[in-house]
Amino acid sequence: MKNKSNFLILSSFLGGLLFSYLFWAEKLALNLFIYSLYLITITYLNKDIAKSAKFKIYALAHILAALLVVVNNSDLTICSYYISLLLFVGFSHYQQIRTVFTAILASILQLITIPFNFIQSLTTVAIGRFNLRPVLKLIKYIFIPVFIVSLFTIFYSAANDIFAHYAESILINLSECFKTLFSFFFKDLTFERFVHLCVGTVLTGGLLFTFFDKHLENTEAKCNEKLIRTRRKTGQTTLWREIIQTFSGNLLNKKLALKTEYITSIISFIALNILLLTVNLIDIATLWFGYKPSGNFSADLHEGTNALILSIIMAMIVILYFFRGNLNFYSKSKTLKTLAYIWMVQNFILILSVFIRDGYYIEYYGLTHKRIGVLVFAMLCIIGLITVYIKVSRQKTFFYLAKINGQLWFALLLTFSTINWDIFIVKYNIDHANTVAIDPDYLLSLSDKTLPFLDKNRTRFIHPPAAQKIAPPSALVTPEVDLQKRLDQRITHFAERYKRTTWLSWNLPDWNSAAYFGINKL
Repeated sequence: MKNKSNFLILSSFLGGLLFSYLFWAEKLALNLFIYSLYLITITYLNKDIAKSAKFKIYALAHILAALLVVVNNSDLTICSYYISLLLFVGFSHYQQIRTVFTAILASILQLITIPFNFIQSLTTVAIGRFNLRPVLKLIKYIFIPVFIVSLFTIFYSAANDIFAHYAESILINLSECFKTLFSFFFKDLTFERFVHLCVGTVLTGGLLFTFFDKHLENTEAKCNEKLIRTRRKTGQTTLWREIIQTFSGNLLNKKLALKTEYITSIISFIALNILLLTVNLIDIATLWFGYKPSGNFSADLHEGTNALILSIIMAMIVILYFFRGNLNFYSKSKTLKTLAYIWMVQNFILILSVFIRDGYYIEYYGLTHKRIGVLVFAMLCIIGLITVYIKVSRQKTFFYLAKINGQLWFALLLTFSTINWDIFIVKYNIDHANTVAIDPDYLLSLSDKTLPFLDKNRTRFIHPPAAQKIAPPSALVTPEVDLQKRLDQRITHFAERYKRTTWLSWNLPDWNSAAYFGINKL
């Protein structure tokens, strides 16, 4: 136990030093990949961590996410990096967990509880006959009073301006005194860098130390993927039941028989099918064939798409509600399931309408992140409908839906991270400049990786062809001279930033941009 604690504590301190070296005044890029290699190596060397297939899968997924940060270096790749890191930590330390959502929650709890785990591990550290237990005990006696006094100081400062002024003055003087004392002992280390080092140590410890409370694993272990028929208990009182009874009176005491619930479901699905059929027929007649933009074209497409997406989400919630329990085992449920399947098909048609609406939007206004996001969300809705169909047909639980959809969403996140969307958007819009209403202000708002392509096509995106179909809905009327100036300023700022960074911030898009503009590091 002591050897393991010593190993993890030493690894946390070394990880803090590595963290400070890699990330101080640097951009997130190659340094993230190096840090991930360190975390995976230490986790692999931890004998308490089983080297199962789950460990290997999520370790490789995290390495892939780290590589994508280096290759594409976008907000999406950084987001996928953090999510993959949480999943790797969660599934490697708690391998009984089955869903990505629980794994993320377990990792967050592990990070939150690192001060307690770290202090507990420090009590086992011994150098010869010397151990840290008495020192840590003294710190415990000091820490709690300091925390309480600090908390009430904040409250009193908020209530009294004069007290706040004196408290602020004392805090500033203490801070300056501490910085002076710190600089006296550590002349080559700034206080800010020291804080950065401490943050790195705590973060690394939080990713390496296991939070040994198995409550999450035990709770999830009780969740089944297959529905089981249960008998309702009579006379059972819960807080939720008491709240409902306050508003419903004696209505709650009247048993809602399974047959009554079945009839209610039949009526609901028949009405919903008729309602959605009307919407789909109108969409097919007016949108699918021979559609021509008129009036407030942009607002109609935008509002219509939002409404359809919300309705698809609500549709899945309704299905999950009616097929949440014993209605799945009702002898006459075949008719209800048939109506539910028909409604799923109709919602699939509704998703096709979303694709078509977004397709028209892209055809006239070009690509943006939001329009790509609508396509991705519609794709996720299709996956959701398929899994809901499996849930109804094979009598699966909501836990099954969470497990399958979580895994699929994470796989899609990594897949979409392989595409450099900013460059893809710029290339598509400029290549279709004769038919797409280009918004120069939007293109100039994208990341630095697009600068070479924008510089190469200044004329096409700043002064687009007159043959465009429709003006961009949200474009600013910016003079051509200002657009040229903004692009030149962006290039200058990129050159200054690129020269300040070291090899730790290396990433492929910046390297390509620097090579195009002939920029060399200092």
